[in-house]
Amino acid sequence: MNPTYDEILKANALRGNVIRKTPLIHSPTFSDLTNSEIYLKEEFRQKTGSFKIRGAYYKIKSLSEEEKKHGVVAASAGNHAQGVALASSLENISCTIVMPKNASPAKVAATRGYGANVILEGMNYDESYFKAKEIAKETGATIVQAFDDPQIIAAQGVIGLEILEDLPDVEEIYLPIGGGGLAAGTVIAIKEKNPNVKVIGVQSKSFPSMYESVKQNERRSTGGGDRTIADGISVKMPGEITFEIIKNLIDEIVLVDDDEITKAMFLLMERMKFVVEPAGAVGLAYLISKKPSPGKKVVAVLAGGNVDMYLLGQIVDKGLAAMSRLLKLSVLLPDRPGAFKEIVDIITLANANIVEVVHDRLSSDVSAGSASVTLNLETQGKEQAESLIKSLQAKNVQFKLLT
Repeated sequence: MNPTYDEILKANALRGNVIRKTPLIHSPTFSDLTNSEIYLKEEFRQKTGSFKIRGAYYKIKSLSEEEKKHGVVAASAGNHAQGVALASSLENISCTIVMPKNASPAKVAATRGYGANVILEGMNYDESYFKAKEIAKETGATIVQAFDDPQIIAAQGVIGLEILEDLPDVEEIYLPIGGGGLAAGTVIAIKEKNPNVKVIGVQSKSFPSMYESVKQNERRSTGGGDRTIADGISVKMPGEITFEIIKNLIDEIVLVDDDEITKAMFLLMERMKFVVEPAGAVGLAYLISKKPSPGKKVVAVLAGGNVDMYLLGQIVDKGLAAMSRLLKLSVLLPDRPGAFKEIVDIITLANANIVEVVHDRLSSDVSAGSASVTLNLETQGKEQAESLIKSLQAKNVQFKLLT
């Protein structure tokens, strides 16, 4: 059974004070970068840090009293787990979440913090989901699907209602696609109210399952050969219900790579002070990299903000490097007094800042009488970085660029 527009309206009416209407703000910064009028839908400010609580709450709220007695079970490694756990605690029903053994410890702790019984089983979603089905069969618990469920889809579609309420003359909406729940619900709401608004789904190039499925007009299992930082949309097989909806209603599906996602995340942090997870930033990443909608009013849905702290540090470094504001150099020097000072003098004249120095004379690839020095340098941008490189070359310094 496909979700309907009336079901979306019902989900909106049942949200109560639990589900937030997230802000939709205009961004002059990203408007300038993309040559469009960019508005950001801040779903990362939703409870549990993701839009996923919308579907989980409506699904669990809609269970019969008999179903609630048996509780719920779900498989997830991240945002869906936290949404189901919180929704279950609000309804005072038992909740079991099966998570992969390699799930982020922070996400496991957060899920337990919302009151769920967490079981670590399997090394990926498919193995965890198999265990969840076993638990459901043994206990009579209801499985709360991550995306392929009419009520889940309908509740995610409320985001479309909110966008039209706040920006009635929106022309295009860019949002992430993994299994397709968010995109399917939103496109139903948008096309019912204003069929002229274009809805564009964005996937990772490493997991283009919905993109390939729509292109081939049948569900295809694709992706997974390459890792991606956008784990929230790393879905090999789109849902049955979501595929049919998206195939018939979506205007376009496009792809982005990890470098484009990294740049978007970095700019969101630096310019907007927004911490958005990789899967949540893919819509904006495509807009920044491709500039597809000059002059149009465009919404990018920032779907979640649950970022692993170790990854966040890498994003900052890689973002700085991509903008030539962080240079990493390996310099080979004669191992004598004053040799390193000559390098420091060149860096000082270029007005660059030394962030980190690693001095090595013992590694097997460093010849006797030499020393290898690795430098992390902060610059003001591409022009200053290129000037420094030319200065080093002019002084016949032996170095390698590591960024």
